[in-house]
Amino acid sequence: MKADDKDILRLSDVGMDFDGKWPLRNVNLSLRRGSFVILSGPNGSGKTTLLRIMLRLLKPTTGKVEYFGADGRPIKKLKIGYLPQKNNIDTHFPISVKDTILSGLRTGWLCRLPEDWTSRIDEVVRECGVREYLERPIGTLSGGQLQRTLLARAIIGKPELLVLDEPLSYIDKQFEQFFYALIKRLSQNMTVLLVSHELSGLAPLADRTICLNDLKGSFT
Repeated sequence: MKADDKDILRLSDVGMDFDGKWPLRNVNLSLRRGSFVILSGPNGSGKTTLLRIMLRLLKPTTGKVEYFGADGRPIKKLKIGYLPQKNNIDTHFPISVKDTILSGLRTGWLCRLPEDWTSRIDEVVRECGVREYLERPIGTLSGGQLQRTLLARAIIGKPELLVLDEPLSYIDKQFEQFFYALIKRLSQNMTVLLVSHELSGLAPLADRTICLNDLKGSFT
């Protein structure tokens, strides 16, 4: 899907104050629907803070975050798929690859699955290449296998925005090439925001690259 002229997410004059320290100040940023954007910068540059603000996990000290529907009108919620950093996952939790993926589909307070879940998981399992270890506990997986599993969980609900937080950490070169090809395919059908501490081989495929650093907390 090509980027269109409508925003899916917009930050206006966003700033964040942590006890007198401002990792972000006067940030104005918009993501176009259908675009593939890379957010890059060294540790301490404000990437994590900015990402949490975008996901509305953290309320900014100043400014606002807005989401928009396909018609360009403001909406309260956005369907987001999120691939967290591997080191934020408890691999000791006794859950299988299949159940981990299905957790991305569960809806409602009873955690019910949609009626078409079997066909959808077949699509995702094939796309991410996880069929051979579908019944294994996640604690037995390699770094690359776990990333494939978490990516499958992130995309199974067909999100409008896919957010990937340091997705190339803890993986080998073989999986890295697989991941490049997979994200290239996914970016044809959804808006993708990839966060990385360094520019990767995906940079030439992105529509836009945003670089942060410790000396600059404001950008457009």
